[in-house]
Amino acid sequence: MKVILKNIGKKYEGRDKFTIRNIDIEIEDREFCAILGPSGCGKSTLLRMIAGLTSITEGQLYFGDKLMNRVLPKDRDIAMVFQSYALYPHLTVYDNMAFSLKMKKESKEVIHKRVTEAAKILQIEDYLYSRPSDISGGQRQRVALGRAMVRKPSVFLMDEPLSNLDAKLREHMRVELVRLHKNLETTSIYVTHDQTEAMTMADKIILLDKGKIQQFGKPKEFYDKPENLFVAEFIGSPTMNIIKGKMESGRFVSDLKDIIVTPKDEDQKALKDYDGKNVYLGIRSERFLAKKSEENSFEARVEVIEMLGKEKLLHIRSKNGEELVVSQPGHFLYEIDENHNFTFDLDALHFFDEKTTARIN
Repeated sequence: MKVILKNIGKKYEGRDKFTIRNIDIEIEDREFCAILGPSGCGKSTLLRMIAGLTSITEGQLYFGDKLMNRVLPKDRDIAMVFQSYALYPHLTVYDNMAFSLKMKKESKEVIHKRVTEAAKILQIEDYLYSRPSDISGGQRQRVALGRAMVRKPSVFLMDEPLSNLDAKLREHMRVELVRLHKNLETTSIYVTHDQTEAMTMADKIILLDKGKIQQFGKPKEFYDKPENLFVAEFIGSPTMNIIKGKMESGRFVSDLKDIIVTPKDEDQKALKDYDGKNVYLGIRSERFLAKKSEENSFEARVEVIEMLGKEKLLHIRSKNGEELVVSQPGHFLYEIDENHNFTFDLDALHFFDEKTTARIN
């Protein structure tokens, strides 16, 4: 089911400002879309409006070609999984998963078929007659997912369903949820504050901040071509290095004067109106070259080394105090307090307007 949001906004009674506004996107049928952003950005409010649990102040919500603004949640053909499992403790796993179907008065044969199918996909067949208190947190989360699955919804909504799990189990469940989405063949909308979940699971991402869309598109676009400074700093671990400086005769000169970069011709064309103006230069940690060249190179001292196995994160400081993070292969040899020369990869430079923070190149 295609989900279309046209200029959606929400303003709560008694508040002067909109919590969320100007949400104008289309989520294609069978897509996995993540709504991502920091706490308080409006992501759960947006999901609740799609679910019908929160009213829409302005704009239109469509499922396919049907206007849903005033359609009750029970009539929207959705299933929702919350952060809390919300399982009935006195019922078995089987009965928890079958509960909504029993309320709809489905036949016992249909109920049994759907519950056992879901249990097989989620690998909880052995726990169907256990109670929630007898199974682990990860298994309870699967039960909550199974309870939603058996309804065979047109739209599957998830509100931070993995946040209560430990790191290892979250990693495992990310893979399971992607497999689940493929098996369900339904439109899935997933709220999270965790960029790793969004980047690894979603076909498309909506990144919100202060109730407004900062960028909407494929995960790769967020990493390779962030639309503004907020996106650049929010996406990626470690976060993108951001250097403040000025364009001077086609070259970027940092405020601390010890980093001077001549961008490639294509970027210089985009920056031609910025000569003499302040801009931000961004570069990912893995896009430095550990070699000395006559141009676009600077010297820095290694202050901290984070050994992560396949890579090392070098926290470096230039002569005049610019702090940067550089990623290098784990087998490369570096020592704390060593001085090294680093060169910028000119194909990986991002430039942002100082005032609007919008992407320039």
